[in-house]
Amino acid sequence: KPTISDIERLSLLQDGYIDFMEYVAALSLVMRGKMEHKLRWYFRLYDVDGNGCIDRHELLNIIKAIRAINGSESQESSAEEFTNRVFDRIDVNGDGELSLEEFVAGARTDEEFMEVMMKSLDLSHIVAMIHNRRHSV
Repeated sequence: KPTISDIERLSLLQDGYIDFMEYVAALSLVMRGKMEHKLRWYFRLYDVDGNGCIDRHELLNIIKAIRAINGSESQESSAEEFTNRVFDRIDVNGDGELSLEEFVAGARTDEEFMEVMMKSLDLSHIVAMIHNRRHSV
């Protein structure tokens, strides 16, 4: 079973690309890993520019992508409103960026944020699409 240090060594974190085996290792971590490891992996995945923080723009893009993938764009609050709420609640030092520590602590204490993070790699909709395509052919 891969650990966070295994995932950190993936070429995704080095050159921006992953091969199939790296994808399988990452999915294994996400599906079976400890919550702390999952959250650290999510953070590194979402820190697009690799500066060690997630800024509002990065989080907003993540939220928009999660909603588009999960078919939940028409929620009560916009992606912008949700992003602002997250920053209001978990950006402890108010610097406009989420550090790894703020991200992990925030996900653990903010139920709504944790739910969205867990949906980000929920593969059930992808499995359902594949299943439906196989049975419709």
